[in-house]
Amino acid sequence: MGESPQPVSRGTFVRSIVVLPALASFAYGAAGAQASKVSQASMHYQTTPNDGKHCSDCKFFVPAQDPNASGTCQIVDGSISPNGYCQAFAAKS
Repeated sequence: MGESPQPVSRGTFVRSIVVLPALASFAYGAAGAQASKVSQASMHYQTTPNDGKHCSDCKFFVPAQDPNASGTCQIVDGSISPNGYCQAFAAKS
């Protein structure tokens, strides 16, 4: 018989509830419809890296012309620091 699935922690479940709609919204926007961005607060955006992860290494980050200046994000609204971090972080491939 197969192993039974591991239980999901409350934190993982809550993050999934927040991130999945944001990613679905992004996918809908990428399909051609105008998608609205989510707030920085809803993604727990911070202006500092988290465990070595920062926005400039995220596939959703849109850098400014000056690499040290704030850019934007395809998912999160507002000015985004290249050294910031949020729950939507997805490493560039």
